[in-house]
Amino acid sequence: MASASTLDIRDFINTRALSTPQWMLVLLCFFIVAVDGMDVAIMGFIAPSIIAEWHISRPAFGLVMGAAPIGLAVGALVAGSSSDWWGRRKVLLGSVLGFGVCTLLTAYAHNTTEMALLRFLTGLGLGAAMPNTTTLLSEYVPDRRRAFLVATMFTGFNLGSAMVGFMAAALIPSHGWQSVLLVGGMLPLVLLPVLFVFLPESARFMVARNHPAEQIRKVLARVCRAPLDHVKAFVSGEAEVKTRQPIAVLFQPGYALKTITLWTTYFMGLLVIYLTTSWLPTMMKDAGMSIDRAANVTAMFQLGGTVGALCVGWLMDKTSPNRVIAGAYLLGAVALVAMGLNGLMSASIVLMVVMVGFFLSGAQTGLNGFAPGCYPTIARATGVSWMLGIGRLGSILGSSIGGVLLSLGWGFEGIFSALAVPAILAGIAILVNRASRS
Repeated sequence: MASASTLDIRDFINTRALSTPQWMLVLLCFFIVAVDGMDVAIMGFIAPSIIAEWHISRPAFGLVMGAAPIGLAVGALVAGSSSDWWGRRKVLLGSVLGFGVCTLLTAYAHNTTEMALLRFLTGLGLGAAMPNTTTLLSEYVPDRRRAFLVATMFTGFNLGSAMVGFMAAALIPSHGWQSVLLVGGMLPLVLLPVLFVFLPESARFMVARNHPAEQIRKVLARVCRAPLDHVKAFVSGEAEVKTRQPIAVLFQPGYALKTITLWTTYFMGLLVIYLTTSWLPTMMKDAGMSIDRAANVTAMFQLGGTVGALCVGWLMDKTSPNRVIAGAYLLGAVALVAMGLNGLMSASIVLMVVMVGFFLSGAQTGLNGFAPGCYPTIARATGVSWMLGIGRLGSILGSSIGGVLLSLGWGFEGIFSALAVPAILAGIAILVNRASRS
């Protein structure tokens, strides 16, 4: 506290144990990320059925498959500034409503053009949800536990992606591919009333936007379960920035280096992850592995990534987060080279895939927990959103460049050894980030 009647919100949260409403917020953000993960992954599971029913080629369906990632990138870039102006709560509610309704409508698409447009619109909502759950949660949990709790929240994405696979297997044979979209769209809409009642606005955002002290007091007292009637004014405990434009903060002295290094790290990390997960099953199948074994081996990447995210997040809260993330990327590079040298048909391929997922996906998730602390409240959602949006360009490049490399005659060893380079660059970039001071 600055005085008996002025409360520093950051210090107040940092010195208290988590209340029941704060744990509820962790759970709500987990569920948002889970339904986000379901709707991101949903097309991959229903695409074969749509292609067969509509009698179209795989390249023709590529327009649909590529629409959502583009929407995700645009949504992430646009949603950040919107949230820093309008509030985390409003943008989150709008994004969940948007991708839920658009997923429902996709079930009634009649051709690839309609479906691609709806998937793009779905992507806008999906892209808005992820950075704002990260931002809102990071503003309500103690700094000492932030990385682990954000990493825990992000495991919901893997859970949602896995759940939609089981859902597709159960529903498509008897109810058709449309049923998967209907359920996938209904779940966010069922969650929406719960969010409307229990999801709080960020008290630190309210301070940054000069909301009345009475409004801030009401929200903070409810979330932290603390009597605050004596408090007459609130501060966020941050240095004042010279501009009120969120996007401009990202390139001010003290923040520009952080911004560029975060973009570089996230871009390189997603390039590696998406090339690996998109093309590893194809390379395994081409090498003679059965399609079901190829799918099972690739799924081990997600398993390793889930455990890795929790371990990296825990370590980030205990020591230098930059060094933990950098170390995970660099060890991921070693694992990539080892996997390439051992070969697809080696007895250790499953272990290698798990290790690559553990380090690289763990580092990538850790970066989500690290980024909010790099920016002041007035530009926090913008900073996180632009990092995710620029990173999405890496995912698009990674998804597409694998096919190009294979067509040029690159083999498994060459591709995965080469992937160590962007992984190393990601590690170097986050170490350079450490040199930046606001």
